[in-house]
Amino acid sequence: MTRRADGGGFGPWDRRDPHVQERWQRRARHWQRTGGKRGWSGPKGFGCLFGLIFLLVAGSLVAVVATLLSFLGPLLALVLGAAFVIVLFVMGRTLFLTARALDRLVEVTRQVESGDYSPPRGGRQAARGLPIVGQLTDGFDTMVARLKADEDQRRTLLADVSHELRTPLAVITGNLEAILDGVYPADPAHLGPILEETRVMERLIEDLRTIALSEGGTLALHPEPTDPDLLIGEVVRAFTPAAVAAGVTLVIETEGDLPILDLDPVRMREVLSNLVANALRHTPGGGTVSVGGSATPRLVWLTVRDTGPGIDPALLPHIFDRFVKGSGSRGSGLGLAIARGLVEAHGGTISVASATGDRTTFRVELPRTPND
Repeated sequence: MTRRADGGGFGPWDRRDPHVQERWQRRARHWQRTGGKRGWSGPKGFGCLFGLIFLLVAGSLVAVVATLLSFLGPLLALVLGAAFVIVLFVMGRTLFLTARALDRLVEVTRQVESGDYSPPRGGRQAARGLPIVGQLTDGFDTMVARLKADEDQRRTLLADVSHELRTPLAVITGNLEAILDGVYPADPAHLGPILEETRVMERLIEDLRTIALSEGGTLALHPEPTDPDLLIGEVVRAFTPAAVAAGVTLVIETEGDLPILDLDPVRMREVLSNLVANALRHTPGGGTVSVGGSATPRLVWLTVRDTGPGIDPALLPHIFDRFVKGSGSRGSGLGLAIARGLVEAHGGTISVASATGDRTTFRVELPRTPND
């Protein structure tokens, strides 16, 4: 005689028996969930605890009701008995659902502890019972969903950064190896591309740093009273030579005098410069790029419009995401993500309206300075 595979006594057993394998797999899953613990620390722990509470409360109620029934008539006894059954049913159901929700919460906690942020089995249907327990499980589910989103975003960012760094590193490595092997001379014509690629990497790293600071809420701003009209004029003057070279008309279109805003002029100039540079890049010769602004009693709008071909509708919902680039784009795909981060750091919003074959309009919405 040999020990049975399921640990249930002595008898012949065979590891190839599908019933034996199923029992072993079920036990393995149970031990994996409970960490090798038994009793109330297992997956049915809260069910056992709440069941004991129910029995104690039910027993006390039975004793009280039995005492009362001895002093009441048949009709009152029937009414009291029915009420007693209803109370027991409601209490038992509430305790059962609460225990199930807490057991599920423990299971999800172990799942998160192991690094698994996938949605728990059963979804939010188990988040019932006592209202406070429902709020607890809903909040925990939201936290897990955010952790999963952050983890997915981190992996995507690492993949995108490695992809963007691969090209300049390949150019630098190839040119340096050629110079060291004597294929190319170490002259400005061959060292220039290396220097340019290092600048590309420097800009990429600085852009990533700006995004990380803005998304983390730690971007240092230096606000001061700023005239948006002067800010728009500086940006337009800076890009006028590039617009003339591209055959594009660059104009200012503002509705009256814009109010003074309390903002970081350097960062906001960076936002407008990025939008104007993109507009000039995507506007064909003979087109127009206009930079303007308007104000309401509570808001100030800064706009950049172009008469280019518009943005692909499939790309439009993701235009402010990191490393999102349209066809033919030569940038890193971080400019608009940085612009959004800088605008949001000022308490504003940025939006875009565009259609294929039609003009594109970017609008920055900023709150007016209080008591201006």
